[in-house]
Amino acid sequence: MTSEDSVHRRRTDMISPAVGKGGIAHASSRLSAAVLERDVLTGVSMAFVGGFVDAAGFMALAGLFTSHVTGNFVLIGEQLATGTGGVVAKLAALPIFVLAVGGARLVALAMERRKIAPMRPLLLLEALLLLAFLLAGRVLSPLRLPDSVEAIFVGMFAVAAMGVQNAIGRLSIAHLATTTVMTVNVAQATIDALDVLLGTAADQGKPARARLWRMVPPIGSFAVGALAGAFGFALFGFACVAVPIVLLLTLSARLRTVVAGKMPG
Repeated sequence: MTSEDSVHRRRTDMISPAVGKGGIAHASSRLSAAVLERDVLTGVSMAFVGGFVDAAGFMALAGLFTSHVTGNFVLIGEQLATGTGGVVAKLAALPIFVLAVGGARLVALAMERRKIAPMRPLLLLEALLLLAFLLAGRVLSPLRLPDSVEAIFVGMFAVAAMGVQNAIGRLSIAHLATTTVMTVNVAQATIDALDVLLGTAADQGKPARARLWRMVPPIGSFAVGALAGAFGFALFGFACVAVPIVLLLTLSARLRTVVAGKMPG
């Protein structure tokens, strides 16, 4: 259970019995709706950012996947076999990714000791790393060689940002669809859709329907984000990274509103 879900449960438990069963049910329903809206908003926003940064980074950094470790392993094999460049950057990406995930975990532990939900601080950390990616890319462009010092320096900021986002997916929103790689999401959505259509035992209590609400929108959002990132970089270069930065900051502000107990819209 995430820290935000704990807040939801505590608020539900604190509703006064004086309001009666109907009032409790209504209040609980409103809080549940707020949590569902928060989950969908978070999943869609984070998936858009994941697709955007991965596509823009792939174009900017001559084929480096900033959030897809498996993809970099495949490309390392291909480039070693064909003798093409870019291997050094992809080898450097793995330890940087690991360090970013580890750093995010340490931040989360520090926040939890202070009774602070780690989601928003981690979103701000990711936005800060993407800002560094944007600024470094603008200053050091053009990045002519994928294994140049400049290209590796710029690329590692994006890798670190996506490392933080992957950590968020495990630490704060593990109950949602993954927001950086869609393979597992598509497989799970297919299974759940069949369970719903066939009315199988796996959908008793409607868990498959609930998962679909949290699974399908991020898949579409990731695809849109990837298209936006590719076209954004082609048209505007590193300046396009301002889009996911603004989205992360907006999501952070919105989550603060929902967690504070204010009903959406």
